[in-house]
Amino acid sequence: MKKAAIPLVIFIVLVVFLAIGLTRNPRELPSPLIGKPAPLFDAPGLHPARAERFSPKDMLGQVWILNVWASWCVACRVEHPVLMDLAKSGAVRMIGLDYKDLPEKGREWLAKFGDPYMLSAVDNDGRIGIDYGVYGVPETYLIDKAGVIRFKQVGPVTPEVVQDKILPLVKELQK
Repeated sequence: MKKAAIPLVIFIVLVVFLAIGLTRNPRELPSPLIGKPAPLFDAPGLHPARAERFSPKDMLGQVWILNVWASWCVACRVEHPVLMDLAKSGAVRMIGLDYKDLPEKGREWLAKFGDPYMLSAVDNDGRIGIDYGVYGVPETYLIDKAGVIRFKQVGPVTPEVVQDKILPLVKELQK
């Protein structure tokens, strides 16, 4: 009798795990970096004429967004108008990270579609993206005044994500 119960118990456990998995949103990928300090880096800016460099240390004391994008990214084109609107609102500062892209292509892309970023840093080889756990572009991180990652969006930022998640969290973090 006990031997017959073992397959039944295993079956019930599998059904429970399947039921839990079906209730999760497949677009939400958990990040182990949420609640942890943003990885530090020092990268050149996308516009060499400005002789800019960027490090997350530059943003300490401010709530800000790091948006990972690329000129070759179709989904980045989809989210770009949303980022332009967010930048125009002045609600939060945004830094771009041009990921695995040719800098001249990134500059052309921003000139064509608009530049919502305070500055765009260059990540030619993807090493910064690796430190941030980038699955693919676009990805967006909301970072608090202490340099801690508080939110991660995998995939395009939508107006709903801005209104329902990003702006309320920005307001809370700016207190």
